[in-house]
Amino acid sequence: MSDTTSPSASSAAADPTEQEITEQKAVRLAKRQRLLDEAADAAGGAYPVSVPVTHSIREVRDAYGDLAPDESAGVTVGVAGRVVHLRNTGKLCFASLQAGDGTRIQAMVSLAAVGEESLAAWKDLVDLGDHVFVSGEVASSRRGELSIMVSEWRIASKAIQPLPNLHNELNEETRVRSRYLDLIAREQARRNVVTRSTAVASLRATFAARGFLEVETPMLQVMHGGASARPFVTHSNAFDTDLYLRIAPELYLKRAVVGGIDRVFEINRNFRNEGADSTHSPEFAMLEAYESYGDYTSIADLTQTLIQEAALAVSGSHVVTWADGTEYDLGGEWDRISMFESLSQAAGVEITPDTPLEELAALAEREGVEVPHPIHGKYVEELWEHFVKGGLERPTFVMDFPVDTSPLVREHRSIAGVVEKWDLYIRGFELATGYSELVDPVIQRERFVEQAKLAARGDVEAMRLDEEFLRALEFGMPPTGGMGMGIDRLLMALTGLGIRETILFPLVK
Repeated sequence: MSDTTSPSASSAAADPTEQEITEQKAVRLAKRQRLLDEAADAAGGAYPVSVPVTHSIREVRDAYGDLAPDESAGVTVGVAGRVVHLRNTGKLCFASLQAGDGTRIQAMVSLAAVGEESLAAWKDLVDLGDHVFVSGEVASSRRGELSIMVSEWRIASKAIQPLPNLHNELNEETRVRSRYLDLIAREQARRNVVTRSTAVASLRATFAARGFLEVETPMLQVMHGGASARPFVTHSNAFDTDLYLRIAPELYLKRAVVGGIDRVFEINRNFRNEGADSTHSPEFAMLEAYESYGDYTSIADLTQTLIQEAALAVSGSHVVTWADGTEYDLGGEWDRISMFESLSQAAGVEITPDTPLEELAALAEREGVEVPHPIHGKYVEELWEHFVKGGLERPTFVMDFPVDTSPLVREHRSIAGVVEKWDLYIRGFELATGYSELVDPVIQRERFVEQAKLAARGDVEAMRLDEEFLRALEFGMPPTGGMGMGIDRLLMALTGLGIRETILFPLVK
């Protein structure tokens, strides 16, 4: 047990009230002013420009963590960290200092080592939440806690607001709205940041090993496209025109393929002016990739590899352990099922691209399935989600979608009325989508015209006719496989968490 398990009076059994916070803030502001008034030079006071750190807390723990109780390392170090526990008792004070990665070490401030004036200043000026620098010999306390026997200390940054009670679980609202407090208080929050960074680095490494180039495409666009979604609209004063925050980078990445960048990808932000729930956020990170002379089967292989390599990087195994302790196997070859065949089996009636719209509407009505824009493909997709989606346990590629809901996808090479598109489902939600890309500019124009008709009938998610993109296609785009995957949803698959936990600073009301 640590010598600092008992918090100071400022860490009560319950979180402080607003009045108590206001009172504590006033006390801390007074301490800040005293520190500023007593500073010997511009680098001193409550916020010095630097402190003489020689080691990180983790480096000290890695080097000397196996010291026996009451054993000294005979080494002097200077470390800094946030005070997360504090106990002031007579001639000996204890503090637990926490680094940004959550690593902690004990600081022991004694009368014998620092003198009466310094000890009194410690007791008077140091609060929970302050960043403090300490220098002294590394030793193990009599209880076996790795410690710094402090010979010198100073405040590195004075905290004006009191920390929440670190012994209590932060509620979800606090975690999301004040992520900085979540990162201080919760190991899972810090681990989420590391996991996300590790996963994204793995994606880039997998692409690099296969000769893909990473590019950046515009986020402000004169015309939105590349997906069926409602855009955010803004206005450019310089150009005196309305612009759209992009809903997808697809149409620009395809321009890059036309220009000869045969293997290209982008990881960046997308924005969709739609609802927010456990799997959707108005602002989200997206990966899109395109491979010349590939198709939707080769891009499915690539997507599986990307995710499995990310799982290995994060957890060392294709079997990932979610935050609730559940294990989920991302290994092996993933299932590939037909949308129409799986829907027919689940519904107990054959459904094909030629099934009359009236039959689909009747089935949807019997099942209580609402279809916002009643076209053939919308009925098929909504019915598939109703009958099939909830039963998917393993990672599954759902193949071959209706043609009228996929305006940027090539028609199937052997099945009439469908396109070569898949959606990947993991944990019951859609993680990624992939296409054999439509590269015929004449057919692409026809598809855009049909989308424009939907828009005219009130479908706010329908695509617009993009003349500049069509002009690029007319210069010749090679056969291409393309895919898109939400980075936030990838983290959901790897961690078992909701989307607001996988985004560091999610948008909230």
